[in-house]
Amino acid sequence: MNQRDDSDLKLAVLIDADNVPYSNVKGMMEEIAIYGTPTTKRIYADWTRPNANGWKGVLLEHAITPIQQYSYTSGKNSSDSALIIDAMDLLYSGKLDGFCIVSSDSDFTRLAIRLRESGMKVFGIGEQKTPKPFISACDRFIFIEVLEDAKKKKIVSSPTDKKKTEKIIPKIDVETIDLIESSIEDIAEDDGWAFLGDVGNLIVKKKPEFDPRNYGFTKLTPLMKSLTNLLEIHERESDKKGIKHVYVRLK
Repeated sequence: MNQRDDSDLKLAVLIDADNVPYSNVKGMMEEIAIYGTPTTKRIYADWTRPNANGWKGVLLEHAITPIQQYSYTSGKNSSDSALIIDAMDLLYSGKLDGFCIVSSDSDFTRLAIRLRESGMKVFGIGEQKTPKPFISACDRFIFIEVLEDAKKKKIVSSPTDKKKTEKIIPKIDVETIDLIESSIEDIAEDDGWAFLGDVGNLIVKKKPEFDPRNYGFTKLTPLMKSLTNLLEIHERESDKKGIKHVYVRLK
């Protein structure tokens, strides 16, 4: 899956501080950089409340502009409306190619749909508890837990530490296997072979939260190679020296 095809996209990054943790902002921003250039970075919260303190220490480091939004009604997330209003203003500015909405809140489902209707790319970042409607409304959705796991692997200093930080990696479930197989069949040539990059793009269109890292693989190719009982893999030389194109076929 070629994730860098749209790396020149100008993105607005809008963060709902009430509904995502601040523990790995660096990982979030590095992930966003894969998909485009964040030209606007804003974060929404009632900064007078104690639970927003964790974010304050990382805003300057990552040049994120805090937007104050007072909680006028107890129990209501007032940051939602401010973020949505800003998103629409930015949409009509005509200076962006896409949005990255960082939240685990389903209230942004309609916003994601509206932005995509206007031709914007929409990337979501949130926790695995994020409701399915919001995930499905995005072009691509990345789970924060995946970024947290990658961070832990980077700081492992010994085999003992590795055992302590490793989590049980979910096996590739039947639903995902069916998704992979159907996607290959959808775009395969008459001989059954399909370009893996196209397969990956189609899988994400069908299931925005699909990510090889959810199953312990850094990229799509090694995940596919692990399915030796189901798939054939063929690497073909490209016009560029040292670059190979990967094709996949159902057995």
